[in-house]
Amino acid sequence: MDRVRLFIKSYHPIVHTLILGTVMARAASSMSLPFLAIYLGKHSTMSAGMIGVVIGMGALAGTLGGFIGGTLSDRFGRRVIMLAALFGWAVVFLGFGLVTNPVLFMLLNMLNGLCRSFYEPVSQALMADLTEPEKRRQVFSLRYMAINVGVAVGPLLGAFFATMNGALPFLLTGITYFVYAVTLYMLLIKFGIKQIEGEKKAPLTFRSAWGVIRKDVTFRYYNIGGIIGAIGYSQVMVTLSQYLERDFANGVQTFAVLMSVNAIAVIALQIPLGRWAEKYSPLTAVVVGNMMFALGDVGFAFSHSLIGLGLSMVVFTFGEILNYPAGNMLIDQLAPEHMRGTYYGAQTLNNLGHFLGPWLGGFLLVAYGGKSLFLIMTILTLSGSFFYYQGTKRQRKTKIASKLEFL
Repeated sequence: MDRVRLFIKSYHPIVHTLILGTVMARAASSMSLPFLAIYLGKHSTMSAGMIGVVIGMGALAGTLGGFIGGTLSDRFGRRVIMLAALFGWAVVFLGFGLVTNPVLFMLLNMLNGLCRSFYEPVSQALMADLTEPEKRRQVFSLRYMAINVGVAVGPLLGAFFATMNGALPFLLTGITYFVYAVTLYMLLIKFGIKQIEGEKKAPLTFRSAWGVIRKDVTFRYYNIGGIIGAIGYSQVMVTLSQYLERDFANGVQTFAVLMSVNAIAVIALQIPLGRWAEKYSPLTAVVVGNMMFALGDVGFAFSHSLIGLGLSMVVFTFGEILNYPAGNMLIDQLAPEHMRGTYYGAQTLNNLGHFLGPWLGGFLLVAYGGKSLFLIMTILTLSGSFFYYQGTKRQRKTKIASKLEFL
């Protein structure tokens, strides 16, 4: 009981609210989004490659949207941007459940990517604003675990509701996001975030913010590494469902089980692996994480049973647990205090990988099959570590040079 009280007192109430809200929101979205490729395949005449483009357009829209949302949040405050994104998400998922036109699907998914690119970096920046620097890595890990608590139950619920009505998971997701937006609005007012934001707003313009980002070579290396990682990761989140449906019996149910295995593994392993990672640098965690991603891809390439696929997903999950919180820490260490939202927002340039990934994966799956697809992704994922290494190396040199100038 004392540990629970200590945990509650360790972080600002809004941090706890955002973590709890993340569980609820991700449970809702994982009921629907992982099945979007299958849903479009059954309810439209689009090819696998075209479905990849439609899904990838959301990530493409988010590539620019994150920078815009992050900069606006630095200038005008986190609250308005987060709430606009959540209400926008409610509209998106209700639309997914109601429309049938491929163009409308594409427009809605672009809005989906825009909302995600606004909400994700801004909520992370707010968590960092309200947390002491030495506790931020734990907060990022808690946030990532919260995502997967939601994802642990979402796909199974989605598969269940989809048997009743294919559109039902999307409609339920839209309602959930609306409820979350209203609840968060009331809590943000109660805990005085508007006053806190007034102290933290920075006189930024898009031009000045882009100038800083453009000149930051370290950040550029991190983004290239992130784009490569996103291309590989998107195969498991998007193309794997198409591969399983095409080449395995009960592919939809198998994919739902694998998504839940992924999330349950995060919940079970987040704390022990997180403690191990804290003993090492963020770069080490990213590199080891990429190695686990690669081993998981090899497993997907050669597995022919649910057990083999499940074990491969567990190994792949090791990579997630190590990679993503460490990647956030690299950005947190790099970003100036008054530009945290801008840097987290610009990090959504990684979404370019989530745009290219489904398209590339759909092409490779149709042209060469699932085995070749995942083996190619193995090599690509490993290559991303080089850019993280180069970025960290340059950051160290910059810090040394700054100290010498100061002396």
